[in-house]
Amino acid sequence: MRYSKEHKAETHERIVKQASVRLRERGAHGIGVADLMKEVGLTHGGFYAHFDSREALVIEAFGYAMDRANERWRKIVEETPPEKRLATIVDSYLTTTHRDDPGRGCAVPSLGAEIARESPKTRKAFAAKLERMIDMVADQILDVPPKAARKQAMAALATMMGTVVMSRIAGNSELSDEILTAGREAVLPRAAAKPAVKKPRAKAH
Repeated sequence: MRYSKEHKAETHERIVKQASVRLRERGAHGIGVADLMKEVGLTHGGFYAHFDSREALVIEAFGYAMDRANERWRKIVEETPPEKRLATIVDSYLTTTHRDDPGRGCAVPSLGAEIARESPKTRKAFAAKLERMIDMVADQILDVPPKAARKQAMAALATMMGTVVMSRIAGNSELSDEILTAGREAVLPRAAAKPAVKKPRAKAH
């Protein structure tokens, strides 16, 4: 059976979306092609109708995750006064929700260490997306020359991403919440940092 170009494009996007979630949850090598295709209701053989290689899928899935983060931040920028944009981005990133849901969070804390071991082609693609994130944050740093804003953005992102990694290592605990708060205060030393958003704890029965 021959499918339309629209159907093929929709299927392709569905594979990329699912791969993006699974890669962030399980790591770059945590799921095989056969298992992934089964999850989206397709056969292993159908994979090569959409991708030349597993690496091609990985690059697209990483890119998809990074693009979603940039889109979320762009939405914040559009809806928030200029002087509050950076703080709002940081507050939306350093949360217990982000910590506890890596499959739908930023790809860098989940996959950064693995990407550093991937092929030059994969690293180059990932670096290009990371640079867009840096530029996005730099644009929200006001009253600072562009070069200085870029350096501050790099430092802010490194702190934010490292904070998420450490908070996940600490798990859902008081230490983890303290790490999130410390990271927020480090990025926004002049702002009144908000405490980490805590989920209500289940009552003992």
